[in-house]
Amino acid sequence: MGTRIPSHQLSSGLYVSGRPEQVKERPPTMTSRSVPYTGGDPKKSGELGKMLEIPGVEPKPSRPSSGSVRSGPNSGPAGGRLSGSGPMSRKSSGSGPIALQPTGLITSGPVGSRRSGQLEQPAATAGGKMVYGSAVTSLSEEVRVGFRVSRAVVWVFMVVVAMSLLVGVFLMVAVKKAVILVALGAVIVPVVVLIAWNCVWGRRGLLGFVKRYPDAELRGAIDGQYVKVTGVVTCGSIPLESSYQRVPRCVYVSTELYEYKGLGGKSANSKHRCFTWGSRYSEKYVADFYVSDFQSGLRALVKAGYGAKVAPFVEPTTVVDITKDNRELSPNFLGWLADRKLSSDDRIMRLKEGYIKEGSTVSVMGVVQRHDNVLMIVPAAEPVSTGCQWIRCLLPTYVEGLILTCDDSQNADVIPV
Repeated sequence: MGTRIPSHQLSSGLYVSGRPEQVKERPPTMTSRSVPYTGGDPKKSGELGKMLEIPGVEPKPSRPSSGSVRSGPNSGPAGGRLSGSGPMSRKSSGSGPIALQPTGLITSGPVGSRRSGQLEQPAATAGGKMVYGSAVTSLSEEVRVGFRVSRAVVWVFMVVVAMSLLVGVFLMVAVKKAVILVALGAVIVPVVVLIAWNCVWGRRGLLGFVKRYPDAELRGAIDGQYVKVTGVVTCGSIPLESSYQRVPRCVYVSTELYEYKGLGGKSANSKHRCFTWGSRYSEKYVADFYVSDFQSGLRALVKAGYGAKVAPFVEPTTVVDITKDNRELSPNFLGWLADRKLSSDDRIMRLKEGYIKEGSTVSVMGVVQRHDNVLMIVPAAEPVSTGCQWIRCLLPTYVEGLILTCDDSQNADVIPV
């Protein structure tokens, strides 16, 4: 009696020899699940926290939900950039920490003065006026553009002019010839005219100097080099907002109130003269921001906050004139005055507001500073000179701090970022 060979039937109905093959069980597949939002905290980010040597936090069990929320590329406070509000910082040698702010951009405080992971609080409102932290620079004074001449030289020049006039008058009376006084005037008058010309056109000459200054390529810029960078501006850790128009995401804002004084009218300030416009109230702020260089494509951090010296040359885009006739037709202006507890008498007032909005094209002049692969532009330690402009009859003009100009008209569309 032979051995019986086992057989089995296939799904097609045929009988074949052998035993049916056992179906191997497949390993369970990973079900797609959305990554939980960490809020920018590296302690909850798994591998990111391990890279930065930050102890992780055990995840808490969550209740099952009917649907999951997917975080797209434009989620967070600033679309298209890393979002999160958790502290992410690392220590650096000599220049303070480099931190990841809510906008996802890397910022740093003043050299050696900022604690690791410490973020500035957003702006608050006090009496209608925006109050920012120490990260934002308040510009209380006008940009000082002038000649760098010592007082001793000025006094010597005035004494020489006065003595020359006295000697000229004495000789004219003694010799009884006016040619001596004419010759003296031919020497003194051109000097006085040259000084007056520079006082009137010095600011415009500085702007011309900035416009003609060649743009540098940040890729080849060395540490300590004075450069001019032109590119698109991006907000830093604390975006600003204009006071009157409430324009959001700005890097520089300026709102000024002027009053006209007639004969016997009220003065806006102690130096207000008759038949002129005097400044009564001013709000000017500038913060750290980024500029993407047109030449190389690199992005540099411009250190304009933390009390840095900044010389902004930005034309106002909003001008509101208020008289007795149209005072009641401007409720927004009256509300702006009431928020700041400013009287709205029968004065002739003018409000000027300027700003640099994110996405605009700006030009920045400062000193290159590299720190832990972070490229920064900081104010120069010494005042910057324009040099003699002989064709325009302009003497060397000096200005302190970062020079900031805006090349775009803020009324036009800006580049979205």
